[in-house]
Amino acid sequence: MTGSAVDVDAVIVGAGPNGLAAAVTLARAGLSVRVFERTSNIGGGTATSELTLPGFHHDVCSAVHPLAFESRFFREFELAERVPFVVPEISFAHPLDGGRAGIAYRDLARTREVLGRDGAAYEALIRPLAERASKIADFTGSTLLRIPPDPLTAARFGLATLEQGTPAWNKRFEDEIAPSMLTGVAAHTILPLPSLSSAGAGLALTAYAHAKGWPIPIGGSQAIANAMVADLEAHGGAVVTDAEIQSLDDLPSSRITLLNVTPRAFLRMAGHELPAGYARALGRFTYGSAVAKVDFALSEPVPWANDELRQAGTVHLGGSRAEIAAAENLVARGKRSDSPYVLVSQPTVFDETRAPAGKHTLWTYTHVPAGSREDRAETVIQQIERFAPGFRDTIIATSSRTAVEVEQHNPNYPGGDIAAGVPNLAQLIRRPTFSAEPWRTPLPGVYLCSASTTPGPGVHGLAGWYAALAALRHELGTRTHPNLARRGDLPGNES
Repeated sequence: MTGSAVDVDAVIVGAGPNGLAAAVTLARAGLSVRVFERTSNIGGGTATSELTLPGFHHDVCSAVHPLAFESRFFREFELAERVPFVVPEISFAHPLDGGRAGIAYRDLARTREVLGRDGAAYEALIRPLAERASKIADFTGSTLLRIPPDPLTAARFGLATLEQGTPAWNKRFEDEIAPSMLTGVAAHTILPLPSLSSAGAGLALTAYAHAKGWPIPIGGSQAIANAMVADLEAHGGAVVTDAEIQSLDDLPSSRITLLNVTPRAFLRMAGHELPAGYARALGRFTYGSAVAKVDFALSEPVPWANDELRQAGTVHLGGSRAEIAAAENLVARGKRSDSPYVLVSQPTVFDETRAPAGKHTLWTYTHVPAGSREDRAETVIQQIERFAPGFRDTIIATSSRTAVEVEQHNPNYPGGDIAAGVPNLAQLIRRPTFSAEPWRTPLPGVYLCSASTTPGPGVHGLAGWYAALAALRHELGTRTHPNLARRGDLPGNES
């Protein structure tokens, strides 16, 4: 590819969900688009592969997709009409010792009933958010350097975040089940607990759990990437695989360049061309704690001590609120926990296509210090055994990746940081720089669109969509949003 001049309007580096969202948007605007992917497979954080044994299909990174129905990009792209999803009645569950468990049914009233004396307090906290879930998604899914489109929703969300993100987080509760449930969701952020950023993300995810639920794509997360590639190709775009781009000079000439890479990678690709101040700002961008991922092929479903967990789409392990906070805060200090938080999903309970008849896949990860080389498979098994005695006997095969191996598989996860940069409050405002358009770089026509940019981590496609819209405005003077609807090319909507 080096040195070749290709007549293409837009080039994109990285075929993960953000890169593909950008590609779809630009192709729908009538541009010729080419995406370059370093691996032989598309998808990035939405890839699915046979990691353990033939016939067992595991999600390589993301497995459950709370934003599949709530992301504004996916709503406009009509993802729910393109990909078959199953939405479990139990969005998530949280076991405690002794067979007890917190069960987050999609039905909030039912959740209130099973939570006993803390049911009313949990409902009072979550219902105002669940009723405004899409508005919260729009507020949190964009740059925070703007006036909120719905100030009342922003205020309600902010007050709830202040409560759950500070030492006051236990004030409304009497028992340990409800607060443990909220902590299990907040711990998705891989941040210290409590903190404002972890609380905000946790409350938003909990609101989605009781609004439209946490959907699981049939066939694996790869189906999401495949749907975007199909739309891209239908509008004249193409993906080139096995094409590692190490410098901007490796790319064909184009009017627009979008990079689904971290600031660290961008500095390697183009640091000599960047203004010194901007380069220093990118160099100050910080990366966070990491994950170690463990996938299992099973002979039968996980034998949870509490039967309700068998129908949960997601299970959070780690015990009480205090236990999970202690484990996560150890990781934040660069230490390992011997009783860690473990995130678990068993999609084959809802999707028989993922494994041979009668068999199952199990997806898990746990948090570790960045750059950890420790294999955490045995620790994960022990934590699952704590709440599912006999689990070890169901294991047919195991695939385990250390934090270092997670980065080797996907360089967008530095040190194993799947958030592509600490998602604390400072870096949600400055992601990766302090700007109302953080996707735009000083280089003409060059934009960043990875999870290192606003709005941050998650499978939502928003960073790619926003970067593409910014490129259309600044490079082509186009101020309309290309119509992304599934059926036909219709007139765009005014931005």
